[in-house]
Amino acid sequence: MWSFLTAGSDFVSESLLKFAESTGIAGFFSSMGWGSVVMLGVACFLMYLAIRHKFEPLLLFTIAFGMLLTNLPGANLYHTELFAGGHVHWDIFVANAGLLDYLYLGVKLGIYPCLIFVGVGAMTDFGPLIANPKSFLLGAAAQIGIFVTFLGAFALGFSPAQAGSIGIIGGADGPTAIYLTSMLSPELLGPIAVAAYSYMALVPVIQPPIMRLLTTEKERKIKMSTLRPVSKLERILFPIIIAVIISLLLPSAAPLIGCLMLGNLMKECGVVDRLSKTVQNELMNIVVIFLGLTVGATATAEAFLNVRTLGILVLGVAAFALGTACGVLLAKLMNCFCKEGNKINPLIGSAGVSAVPMAARVSQTEGQKADPGNYLLMHAMGPNVAGVVGSAVAAGILLSFLG
Repeated sequence: MWSFLTAGSDFVSESLLKFAESTGIAGFFSSMGWGSVVMLGVACFLMYLAIRHKFEPLLLFTIAFGMLLTNLPGANLYHTELFAGGHVHWDIFVANAGLLDYLYLGVKLGIYPCLIFVGVGAMTDFGPLIANPKSFLLGAAAQIGIFVTFLGAFALGFSPAQAGSIGIIGGADGPTAIYLTSMLSPELLGPIAVAAYSYMALVPVIQPPIMRLLTTEKERKIKMSTLRPVSKLERILFPIIIAVIISLLLPSAAPLIGCLMLGNLMKECGVVDRLSKTVQNELMNIVVIFLGLTVGATATAEAFLNVRTLGILVLGVAAFALGTACGVLLAKLMNCFCKEGNKINPLIGSAGVSAVPMAARVSQTEGQKADPGNYLLMHAMGPNVAGVVGSAVAAGILLSFLG
């Protein structure tokens, strides 16, 4: 009887011990358990920013929740080893993959960012850019920050591929940053995505001091002439011509530019309204959920908690600031060759970063602070949408040289 009770007691003890070891709580006491705790705190902080302060909530919220899920010990939703070395290890994938591993294939294969660009194109009005082609130059100037930061990151010891992924943060275009990073340096995807969307949300904080520093009160009061009307034919031909020209000159940019222009043509042609509304709403919303969750899942404690991440955050804000400054300075330079009455307000140069339409709104706000009767929004939208095209082209250039 006693031996039976003893054996029963041992069985219960072993079962309880086995159960305790199988719970996620036991994972907090492993070698990287402290890292999981820290990352859960970071995830909750990002969710707080998204919910309480509305910092890019559509993506920052889902990224934060993906970060929460992947750092829960024992959940086994995402496995970095399945994508080690930048490749999908199909031989062990099916037997070991979790839910987020399957969803992450859309990022790894470059599907989600391109689908996002279809939706962005359908929501973008290229009219201000067509009406004022000089805006292309301002959008291009704002991409200089990408290449300067690329050189800086490379000089600081990052590999060329990693430096290119860090530099693209300066474009203030989250899908482009995710697309390029997933191709060049997927191990940095988590930190770079968080940095890109955080800085996009902080556009109204980062840009105004730079804009005021580089312009005079007189320049900020410049009133620009009304933009000319743009015909329907121009609106239809523009996406077709841009897609063809850029794809021929830079084939590596074809996926992003092609999808962007496809979405815009859906909107402008007027015969596929149902498709246009679908990509603007249902498709966009579904892809945003998958993209955010899987990008957040890459932000594991091992990948995120290191000095390299701090360097990425610093270089990212430097790239963004440089892009803003270059756009403003080019507008000032262009004014040297413009006749009186046809001057460009330098404030719209800062909108060349592709945070649409936040950067354009910042230009409008700063212009009205100098002169409440000055309306710059539509003028600023030209460089703003040019920046979307410019960041995709910059990503294509980096991919063609480093991929």
